[in-house]
Amino acid sequence: MHAFDVLGDPVRRRILELLAQGEQSAGALTAAIQEEFSITQPAVSQHLKVLRDNGFTTVRPEGQRRMYAVHPTALRDVDEWLNNFRRFWTPRLDALSTEIARGKRQRRPGPRDDH
Repeated sequence: MHAFDVLGDPVRRRILELLAQGEQSAGALTAAIQEEFSITQPAVSQHLKVLRDNGFTTVRPEGQRRMYAVHPTALRDVDEWLNNFRRFWTPRLDALSTEIARGKRQRRPGPRDDH
């Protein structure tokens, strides 16, 4: 499965967003996703499997629990692919940064004249 096929699903993107905050148990992920998307536990498990099978997450046993974490390799591959397109938005972001800095300089009050 191509990385963007995996990331094209909003449930899987949300799982990765949750995992970006740190390692979480399958139970905690399932509870959060069920609350947000109103899907069944087996459906959440299937999404976790897709993420795991495609290298976006790692899983490790911790007693009875399964702990999930982001696996950065697949995300690096996506980042490298996106690198081909950064030229389309990077100059605009640089220009925005320049304008923001210019605006801050213009708003800065000068020395106070108390005379």
